[in-house]
Amino acid sequence: MKISQIETPALILEKSIFEENICTMKALMEKTNMALRPHYKSHKCPVIAKRQIAEGAKGIVCAKLSEAEDLAQCGIADILIANQIVQPEKLGRLGTLAKKCRLTVCVDCEENILELEKYMAAADATLYCLVEYEIGMGRCGVESHEEVIDMAKLIAAQPHLVFEGVQAYAGNMAHEPQLSVRKAETERIEQDLSLLKEALCKAGFAPKEISGGSTGTIETKPAESIYTEMQCGSYIFMDRAYRDLSLCFRNALFLLTTVVSVKKDRIVTDGGTKSLGMDQGNPVFVSFEDAPVQMSEEHAQCTVMDHGLSLKDKIRLIPGHCCTTVNLHEKIYVVEGEDVVDIWPVTSRGKSQ
Repeated sequence: MKISQIETPALILEKSIFEENICTMKALMEKTNMALRPHYKSHKCPVIAKRQIAEGAKGIVCAKLSEAEDLAQCGIADILIANQIVQPEKLGRLGTLAKKCRLTVCVDCEENILELEKYMAAADATLYCLVEYEIGMGRCGVESHEEVIDMAKLIAAQPHLVFEGVQAYAGNMAHEPQLSVRKAETERIEQDLSLLKEALCKAGFAPKEISGGSTGTIETKPAESIYTEMQCGSYIFMDRAYRDLSLCFRNALFLLTTVVSVKKDRIVTDGGTKSLGMDQGNPVFVSFEDAPVQMSEEHAQCTVMDHGLSLKDKIRLIPGHCCTTVNLHEKIYVVEGEDVVDIWPVTSRGKSQ
């Protein structure tokens, strides 16, 4: 099958650049004391998750229970859900899943910890817990070292729970445009977490894992980081938002579209907001990266003179945000040159529960 035969809009992945990005991340991690735990939310594709494990990833992190169930079904043995699971209807499923893999969740309150113990006891399962510590994201997590220690004590007192360590995710820095700011914040967080680890060890609760990080901050992490694992996701694909940070990874994922209308000063393609994640801004047309883009539900319009395109021509867009774009598609076409060499299913598309 040729790229020209793909019905659009469709996701295409340049295999050679994808492979290059995986190798680049592997080389970065080998220079540090950290392990890689890639984020499933970026691709939602078991084929890619297995490839990441084969290339040295210690396990996979995901955002939702339904994603974790998908990962376990495809044979991933070590799974972290980087969220709090609190709904009673989900806790039974969590217990069932904890019997099938080494499962870790995040916690930040006493009520949730006690309910997790109740459901794990009912399932006769063991669940590993990371206490989420708020380091600047302004979202979930306890806000003091004392609270982390209190949570650790409570977890350790539960027969079916294991205190695994700390979740410390600074997502607010992932797309910070100024490198100097990213570096300064990385240093502050490293110092804060070092003091937290010291306090935990003194209290008798040495953390096995300190987990967090992102594609946007991996290059600012010190070789001897306080973190034990990084939760990078977008590095395999990249997108317009991350490309603007001039990272060491390249754009591998594109939305292939077809020109459906041609004017002297613009082109219109068939890829709109129903096929492109828009939460981090507009995509860009690969051939006209500086041209203004207008988006609607079913169309992407590019204002450009002398574009040289004709009706039915294929043109690529770089998504503004790869993660939310992938979640809109059922499959990814893997390409080399003009050939489609594989098709990978996005089995966790829409699994947001």
